[in-house]
Amino acid sequence: DTANAVATVIYTHALPPNVAVMWSGFWNFAGVAVSTGAVAFGIVSLLPVELILQVGSDAGFAMVFALLIAAIIWNLATWWLGIPASSSHTMIGSIIGVGVANALLRGRDGTSGVDWGKATEIGYSLLLSPVFGFALAGMLYLVLRFLVRKPELYAEPKGNRPPPLWIRAILIFTCTGVSFFHGSNDGQKGMGLIMLILIGTVPTAYALNRAMPETHTLAYQQATAGAVTAMQPFVKAAAAADVRADLTDYVRTRKATDTTVASFQKLALDISDQVARHGTLGKLPADAVQNVRNDMYLASETARFMVKTHGTGMDAGSEAKIEAYRKVLDQSTKFIPTWVKIAVAVALGLGTMVGWKRIVVTVGEKIGKTHLTYAQGASAEIVAMATIGAADGLGLPVSTTHVLSSGVAGTMAANKSGLQIATLRNLLMAWVLTLPVAILLSAVLYALFRQIF
Repeated sequence: DTANAVATVIYTHALPPNVAVMWSGFWNFAGVAVSTGAVAFGIVSLLPVELILQVGSDAGFAMVFALLIAAIIWNLATWWLGIPASSSHTMIGSIIGVGVANALLRGRDGTSGVDWGKATEIGYSLLLSPVFGFALAGMLYLVLRFLVRKPELYAEPKGNRPPPLWIRAILIFTCTGVSFFHGSNDGQKGMGLIMLILIGTVPTAYALNRAMPETHTLAYQQATAGAVTAMQPFVKAAAAADVRADLTDYVRTRKATDTTVASFQKLALDISDQVARHGTLGKLPADAVQNVRNDMYLASETARFMVKTHGTGMDAGSEAKIEAYRKVLDQSTKFIPTWVKIAVAVALGLGTMVGWKRIVVTVGEKIGKTHLTYAQGASAEIVAMATIGAADGLGLPVSTTHVLSSGVAGTMAANKSGLQIATLRNLLMAWVLTLPVAILLSAVLYALFRQIF
């Protein structure tokens, strides 16, 4: 769906297609390069913790293949039909499907396989962003009509003639912004999946950020000591015999038991001892890397839910120290190597080069009953750029496809141009069907791959 970023600039002839695609590819790359990884790991955290901890096992590989193949099938199907569908919705649906299938295969209620709190948060961002896109783009277009009374801004593209220079500059600017924020948000979904694959297949190199300096080790030890001390008044019983199983159950159910706090303390101290024994993460022996990474991930998820649910009765000061400990843990496990960012950026650029024509025609001619004008294209892209940028700052995924196409629809409605019901029906169907289809596809594929591997 990267083609959405170049749809208006190509359709209005502000840039030739080959130049627009290369320009958009460059700014997608820039967006990917500066991204924090918050969206990537926010999506990954939807997966059941037991699968994340077994990412190099048969269950882990079944998970990764089910996610990838389900997402690819639906994305290709909607692209072939020329429907601007959302890869964000597809990815979230695939993850939920794996989580539900994993829970059912383990004899549990399907609702226990997903972090539904996080899923709901992401769901709101995916569902509400098109509504914002429609309303804000329509309002912006009306404001533009009131303030800028230049008829050429509200004209349709004529033949292959480019627009006046000042309009061209606006359209190129908005294309640049959407491309940049598309890379910084949508690009992270691919990064999160690639990191899962790398952690499962090459844990020695990628399970931990082994480039962390010695100063980080000192900060980590201090954060551990602060968190362990903060937990002490809330210990109700001795740690469980198997602290990892105890905490995995807590993360899965979000229900604390008398042993939860003590088990968390013990795991935190165990990790700290292993890191201290070797000085830095870079000096950990290869056979210990995967286990330390799993322990850190489990400790981080435990800390996240302790603070989020307030389930252990801790005061705000103690929870703040646990949150600080979680952030230091995440610096060691939630990182994206530069080459992964480059690979994702190249994939976004290549996808745009292959698939732009179908999407450009849909956005330009098939949403409204009249062709897209320069002002409508600029209004829709400015709103898309702002919406995606805001979501990126909050670490939430949004659909570039739906924000932009709903923005175009909003400007058509504001201009009283009329909307093509057939296209809107297809867009709405893709919007409504993507989640259930992706959930079903990935669940079936996960069950199948569990039998194969």
